[in-house]
This record gives sequence, C-alpha cells and structure tokens, in this order.
Amino acid sequence: MLWVKICGLSTPEAVEAAVESGADAVGFVLAPGSPRTVGAALAARLVAAARDAAARAGREIETVAVVRDQTLEEVAALAREAGVDTVQLHGDEPDATADALRGAGFRVIRALSAGEYTRRTATGWSSPDRLLLDAAVPGSGERFSDDELGAPPAGFWALAGGLSPQNVGEAVAALRPGGVDVSSGVESSRGVKDLGLIRAFLQAARTVL
Repeated sequence: MLWVKICGLSTPEAVEAAVESGADAVGFVLAPGSPRTVGAALAARLVAAARDAAARAGREIETVAVVRDQTLEEVAALAREAGVDTVQLHGDEPDATADALRGAGFRVIRALSAGEYTRRTATGWSSPDRLLLDAAVPGSGERFSDDELGAPPAGFWALAGGLSPQNVGEAVAALRPGGVDVSSGVESSRGVKDLGLIRAFLQAARTVL
C-alpha cells in the first residue's frame, strides 16, 4: 500500500483529520522561515494529538520533524522536545548528521530535489535512509519535471512537490514511488491546512493501485 505523509501541520484539528483519514505519517516543520513553522512545544502537543488519534483508530502513526540546515545539536534538541519518531533532513546536511541522528534513536528521511538526487548518485552517493524527492523549492507547490529524475531510487522513496487530490494518482502512476508527501496541496491558503482537502488527498491516494 502507498505510504502517505501529510506535512506542515500546525493545529490539532488538521492532525486528527490526517490520522483519522488514514495517513501513515504526519510532519511538523521545525525549520525557521516557513509559514508552516511551529515551535517544539507546539509540535509536542501535536505529536500527542496524533498518537491519541491513532490509538483511537487502533493503529500507529509516524511523527516527523522537518528541519533544514540547522546544527546537529539544535536538530537533536528540537526533535527530543517535540517527541517525534523521525527527522526529515530537508537541507544540505552532511551524512554525518544523519548518522548521528540514527545513533540517537531517530529514524531519518533524506529530502532532496530530483536534480540534486541525480547529481549525487552520479558520483556514487547512496543513503541508508528513506528518500523523499521534492521540487527544487520545497513548499512551493511545484512539481519537478520527469526529465529531472534519471533512474528512480532502487529502495523505498516518496514523491513530494506539487501534489494534490486531483493529480496524486497520475503522479504515482507515472513515477511509481513507494510513498507520497503533501503539504501545500492540501491548503486553502499558504500555510493554512484545509481539512476537506486532507481527507480528499488521502482518499485519492488510497485508490492508487
């Protein structure tokens, strides 16, 4: 089954809509500079809301802190305070940062643009972490063009960037990722999640074969 993450959540209502509609993971932006940024204390309350909703549904939910070009010490402190399971590295963090976070007990998602992924793998780079391939400007709501991506990752990878309830099926059929990640595509305005769009995205994603 397709793995689905709803990202950039900032209210308990949006978290509960995502979990109750079947999301596998929910993400909270702990990097500065985004309209979706939340503090670690609020993220901790949202993580608790996610786990409560998942418990009511009789299943588990993965909670993800999204960071970008912050120091390892800051990232580790934020992730511990928020109480997340996973850290998503969405900048130019060195592999040593991912190694240290795994050593501290966190799962890691490495987010790259499709172009950056292609450039890295051309030099023999590989990662033990799950990959998320996004547009060049994360959160822009733009899709990357298929020709930016050479051979897709051999292991699990998730597609992000410009997804919506209307196009998720087409995008998955074209690229065959193991998962999808959406943020701006389920918003009524920049940074404001729409509960109906969250539910519609999950319904559309769950019908993808």
